[in-house]
Amino acid sequence: MGDLLAISDLHVQHEENREIVRKLRPGTDDDWLVVAGDIGDHSDDVRWGLDVLSSNFAQVVWVPGNHELWTRPDDPLALRGEARYQSLVEMCRGMGVLTPEDPFATWETRGGPVAIAPLFVLYDYSFRPPGIHDKAQALALAQESGVVCTDEFMLHPDPYPSREAWCSARLAVSEARLSLLPDDLPTVLINHFPLVREPTRMLRHPQFELWCGTSATEDWPQRFRAASVVYGHLHIPRSMRIDGIPHYEVSLGYPREWRTRAAQPGQPVTVLSGRPSVGAVA
Repeated sequence: MGDLLAISDLHVQHEENREIVRKLRPGTDDDWLVVAGDIGDHSDDVRWGLDVLSSNFAQVVWVPGNHELWTRPDDPLALRGEARYQSLVEMCRGMGVLTPEDPFATWETRGGPVAIAPLFVLYDYSFRPPGIHDKAQALALAQESGVVCTDEFMLHPDPYPSREAWCSARLAVSEARLSLLPDDLPTVLINHFPLVREPTRMLRHPQFELWCGTSATEDWPQRFRAASVVYGHLHIPRSMRIDGIPHYEVSLGYPREWRTRAAQPGQPVTVLSGRPSVGAVA
C-alpha cells in the first residue's frame, strides 16, 4: 500500500529549496508524488528536480507551472510557448514522469478506483475585479497598483496569438479527455492554477487574480466527479472544501515565505491512500 502525495512551487533556483528537494523521501516504496508545477525558472532546474524526485519516488506526475513556461534570456532552452511545453513533456517521458499528455493512471482506494488526471490549463484573465468586464481595463488597474505578473514578459503563447487563446485550446483538449472517462469514475484533478476562484480570495494583492485561472473550469470539480483537487501557484498552502470537495494548495514557495510558517517546509500533502493500478484510462 502506498500514498499519492503532492507538492508544488519548489523553485529550486533557491539553494534552500534545492536542499529540501534533495531530502524529500516517500513514506513507503509505493508512494507516488504529484508535482503541480513551478519546479524552477530554467529548463535545467526542471530537469534536475524531476531527476532527483523520480529517483526517490515510485512514480512522479508533473504538470507545468507558469515559471516552467517562461523563456528567459539565460535559459539554454530557447523555445517558446507550445514548443517549449512539448519539449518539457519529452524530457519528462525520458525520465518516466507522467504528464498531461499521457493516459490517466488509476489509483485503487478502499472505495474503488480513482483516475489521476494531470491537466495543463492556463488562465484567460477572466478572474477580474467586480464591475470590470474588459481585459485591457483590468490590466491597466493592475499596472497602476504595481502588481503585474512576470508572465506578461516571459510566458509567450506561440503559436497562439495570446495567452487566453492558448488557454482556450488547452481547455478544449482537457475537457475532451476528461469527458471520455467512465461516468462512475472519480478523479483527482491536478493543475498548477486553481480550478475555481475561491482560493484566490486569500491573495494579499487581489490584482494578481488575473493570472490565477479561468472561470471556464469552475464547474469541473463537480462535473468530473473530483474526489479532490490539487493545485499550487498561490503560495498559500492550505486545504479547503468547496461544494464538499477538498481542494489542496500544496506549494512550498520561496524561502522568504516558508520561513515565516510554523510547519516544517517541504512536507508533501497526502491526497489518496491505496495502490496504483497497472492500467491507464483516457
